[in-house]
Amino acid sequence: MLGTFIGRLTHAVDPAREALVPILSEPAVLFGWAVAVAAALGALWWDLRERNTGLSSLMNGVWGLVVLYSGPFGLAIYWLSGRQQMAHDSLWRRGARSTAHCFSGCGAGEVTGVVVLVGLVAIQNTLVTTLGTFALAYLFGYALTVGPLLQDGEALSTAVRDALYTETPSITVMEVVAIGTDVLLAGEATIGTALFWGGLIFSLSLGFVAAYPVNVALVAVGVKEGMSDPTAAKGSDASAA
Repeated sequence: MLGTFIGRLTHAVDPAREALVPILSEPAVLFGWAVAVAAALGALWWDLRERNTGLSSLMNGVWGLVVLYSGPFGLAIYWLSGRQQMAHDSLWRRGARSTAHCFSGCGAGEVTGVVVLVGLVAIQNTLVTTLGTFALAYLFGYALTVGPLLQDGEALSTAVRDALYTETPSITVMEVVAIGTDVLLAGEATIGTALFWGGLIFSLSLGFVAAYPVNVALVAVGVKEGMSDPTAAKGSDASAA
């Protein structure tokens, strides 16, 4: 039954795959994206250093990873939801910060899993690669929540329980979409091809989009807090949108 469902899903997305694969397989596109990511990281670094020094080191790291994974798209998310210069906070911005926090850890797990299993270990079994990548994405995602809780004095058992409760829905949706997309687009690609990296990049950002409404809902019902309000950080200047 699962095989039938996967077959139907694959057939349904064939038109999108046929349109995307040639683009993602083009080295020039990958090079252009790398340049855009470098520029976005430079802009983020300058803004954090010059205008948003009140943000926590955790969120600085989160935004750095988000922009590294998603380039200008990640920078736009930071600009709209993570700066001290926002006029006010909102549910939608809290949801974006919560998704970014999840994305930074899960993305690290996904990239590590795909690169290590496909590139270094050279595993050709799609199921093994998929399960291994899922496991690392969960591990990294939970760790990014458990670590700060332990630093705040929480017991390990309490921190793990909180992470499982608050992060599992978001991680699950994010990784089902991201890893599923990567398998559909670049499941047969090797690490030395543009499609391998292009599929990974595209799938990561798609996972963020899928998990965003989940995080908004979790923040709305009080399961998650949505990370700290940057407008309340020391030295904030609410002079921009």
